[in-house]
Amino acid sequence: MTAVYYEGNGSFALGECAEQAPAPGEVRLEVAYCGICGTDLHIAHGAMDQRVRTPQVIGHEMSGIVAELGAGVEGFRVGEPVVVRPLDTRGETPADKGFSHISAGLKFLGIDAPGAFQRSWTVPAFTLHRLPAGLDMQLAALVEPLAVACHDVRRAELTAGETAVVIGAGPIGLLVALVARAEGARVLVSEVNDARLAFAQELGFETMDPSAVEAAERIADVVFEVSGAPAAALAMTQLASVRGRIVVVAIYPEPQLVRLFDFFWKELQLRGARVYEPADFDRAIELIAGATMPLERLISRVESLERLPAIFEELAHGTNEIKVVVDCRA
Repeated sequence: MTAVYYEGNGSFALGECAEQAPAPGEVRLEVAYCGICGTDLHIAHGAMDQRVRTPQVIGHEMSGIVAELGAGVEGFRVGEPVVVRPLDTRGETPADKGFSHISAGLKFLGIDAPGAFQRSWTVPAFTLHRLPAGLDMQLAALVEPLAVACHDVRRAELTAGETAVVIGAGPIGLLVALVARAEGARVLVSEVNDARLAFAQELGFETMDPSAVEAAERIADVVFEVSGAPAAALAMTQLASVRGRIVVVAIYPEPQLVRLFDFFWKELQLRGARVYEPADFDRAIELIAGATMPLERLISRVESLERLPAIFEELAHGTNEIKVVVDCRA
């Protein structure tokens, strides 16, 4: 079976892997499509070599078909279309207070364990979510990143009629904007990249100049900070209205300057949002099945699994593409 292995130091190689028969409680899948995530690009840049064991298959934004059931697996049958919620939560402890998706012992499939850039993938059965019959498997590869956006919007407690500002129009930022709009909010998108800002406008979003924060002060009931830019960490409190909520989606590995006075002056709330919970996957599947969002426009191109090492080379130089999806069957 064909697979693509990360070999460390930003290097990938095409190889073979044997079908791994599922142990009790596991399921073997035939992978259909797998999207390239921003985390995959961080791995490709060598930025996560201290975490990713090599050689290892990565990738987690997938859709596939159940191929084989391990002993004791119930509720699924061979031939069913599914996606994987790539969180191995078996390391959860009582200290995690039941929030298994952010437990200290969490393992992320495709990072801490083998992932989906292969034709056959064996995973714990509890990670599976069934797809509706006939759902486009290419679009289904967007369930995982869409679930991230669903979790972000749910953490915000966004309601219809509120105004949301999304800072950052990358793949996750655009998905957050789409989910927020689906919830009935007025959505504005802020982005420094002209091409991505234009794409947000093509999707029907109002946009704003990131440098015009003073003019836009106090406009947002909810601010989603998705860019990870230090300037955005400063701007987010200015954009929030009285008793506004700020949801930090971006990963900031280093301490940042934040206008703490704004929290006092406007009684703001700051909320974190990390990955997703099962309900977010269910909501993402529901949204895709409802066909009310232009998700197909986010797929910039579809490539074969054999091309994946070259694709990572291409993406290393930067791109305005939103989502590259790999056909793991081709």
